[in-house]
Parts: sequence; C-alpha cells; structure tokens
Amino acid sequence: MYRAVWEVTMVVHFIVIGYIALGGFLAWRWPRLIWPHLGFAGWGLIQLTGLVECPLTALENWGRAQAGAGGLKPGGFIDTYIEGVVYPAQYVWLVRWIVIAAILISWTGALRAQLGRSHRSTA
Repeated sequence: MYRAVWEVTMVVHFIVIGYIALGGFLAWRWPRLIWPHLGFAGWGLIQLTGLVECPLTALENWGRAQAGAGGLKPGGFIDTYIEGVVYPAQYVWLVRWIVIAAILISWTGALRAQLGRSHRSTA
C-alpha cells in the first residue's frame, strides 16, 4: 500500500510540474485556469528557493520510507526524476529559462485572449 502512495504521489508531482510549465496555455481557451496556474507557478518559485519543502516531496518520501525504500535525492523530486534523467544536469539553467519563457509566453497569450474576449463582448 505504501508503494502505491509514493507512486501516485510521483505521478501527481509530474502532472503538477507539467501544469506549472505549460498550464498557462490552457488559460488561452479557459481563462479561469489562469488563477490556479498563477498559484502553482508562485509555489514553484518558492520551491526553487529551497526555503520550504514541497508537500508532495514530503509525502513521497514518507511513502518510500514506510515501504522500506530509499528516499528521494537531497534535491527532491526534480533532482531524482528530471535533472540528469530527462535532460543532462549541465543544462539545468537553460531548461529553467526555457520554462520561465514558456510561462511568460503563456501568460501573455492568456492576457491577449482575455482582452480580445472583452473587446468582442463590448463591441
């Protein structure tokens, strides 16, 4: 059972990180999704500071410990499953800047889409 806790948490973690990186594009079609995206993106930014532990990381580590497995690497979920796995570790800053650019582009597009909808509704 504890293995299921850690595996489900890992899947949710991938979904959340994907949403942080690309969720703003969903707001182009569904404008209200910008608000949870802003919250998740803000939380992701706080996580990068290392000042607080992600609750998903804590839950996965707990599930792993209860199942008798080793914990995540000290850097947490991203260091364990993404950096050095999905892309080479030496490109961490390049990937971060690409993600930041994607988020900013998505927010710009969401704002433009919203302004276009507002303009059409008042015309």
